[in-house]
Amino acid sequence: MKTSLFLSSLAAAVLLVTAGCGKKEETATTSPSTPPPATATAPAPSPSADAASAAAAGTAAASGDVQVVRIGHVAPLSGAQAHYGKDNENGVRMAIEDLNAQNIAIGGKKVRFEIQAEDDAADPKQGTAAAQKLCDAKVAGVVGHLNSGTTIPASKVYNDCGIPHVTGAATNPNLTKPGYKTTYRIIANDNALGAALALYATDKLKLKNIAIIDDRTAYGQGVAEVFKKTAQSKGAKIVDEQFTNDKATDFMAILTAIKAKNPDAVFYGGMDPQAGPMLRQMEQLGMSKVKYFGGDGICTAEIAKLAAGAKTLENVVCAEGGASLGKMPGGTAWKAKYDQKYPNQFQVYSPYTYDATFVLVDAMKRANSVDPKVYTAELAKANYQGVTANIAFEANGELKNAATTLYTYKDGKKTPIE
Repeated sequence: MKTSLFLSSLAAAVLLVTAGCGKKEETATTSPSTPPPATATAPAPSPSADAASAAAAGTAAASGDVQVVRIGHVAPLSGAQAHYGKDNENGVRMAIEDLNAQNIAIGGKKVRFEIQAEDDAADPKQGTAAAQKLCDAKVAGVVGHLNSGTTIPASKVYNDCGIPHVTGAATNPNLTKPGYKTTYRIIANDNALGAALALYATDKLKLKNIAIIDDRTAYGQGVAEVFKKTAQSKGAKIVDEQFTNDKATDFMAILTAIKAKNPDAVFYGGMDPQAGPMLRQMEQLGMSKVKYFGGDGICTAEIAKLAAGAKTLENVVCAEGGASLGKMPGGTAWKAKYDQKYPNQFQVYSPYTYDATFVLVDAMKRANSVDPKVYTAELAKANYQGVTANIAFEANGELKNAATTLYTYKDGKKTPIE
């Protein structure tokens, strides 16, 4: 692309955005990482021509041919949990591509959806900053966040600015306790996950002595507490409780203390960047027969890589909200499509972020508006058949009839326990 054309396009984009600042209609320029597809009024731009892409999007919206609607997404795209975040983002991108292929019209205008992706690095302060950025950008809705520790404080920001968000990953029950009408979850919460694991440990495996470790995050503490209370109610003894953090990699001291208590199992409330090294160190300490339980935070493909061949991986029992992919209404076909687009990137939550995107748009379609002030009320009435499940909400924004699946690892692969 010639320099003169690039500068002209950029100048046009700036003028259009400036002119539109006072309008109520939701229009937007393209996220720098996602070029728009071709439209009837403009040729498809080069994926690398970010400024020209923004100009093309602005021109289409201003001319009345296309209404550009941005969906925000927030997750850790940097740091130790970036593999989760990228998987989540992939789900949103895939949904937006499929939605745009439908040539949807809302409010009498053809709509083109775009993603505005933000990185919260799994940090609560960065999470609220990202949420405010999306509010200031006037996105139409948000999918995210990944972590309960970022989603809970961000939910107040979204509530205050009137933008709905749907999480397919954050599981701490406290998320929906404030009763915000902008907060929705399409996955089972920790009450279901922690209890399912504890019941399996006590009723199925007949384990009596259990040690608990958590990473002090909202997610880790929450799921560990539910597991603890349920296990105790079933007669199990909690022989030790230890704490770490979500940046640690050396667990030899706390594992040595736990080993001295001779537990049948260890429950870990946290994520796989810690669980993988912990499994290696358990093997080094001769804890090769100790069962290892955890929630959806450790229930990933990545944990097999992080465990680096440790035989203790075979002792893992983890829980995930929702049905296994093979039992999801559209899981098998969806996963094949995902793997073709994003080879070796699947972790856990992308089917849920995919569905979350569609749930937002389904509400827009039923309200015949992309304005959050108009369509948010329709989210509460959702009855959407997604890839993961039929999605409908309780009055507090929790998913109705949320399923839970337990998994173990066979030959290094996550396998559902039937």
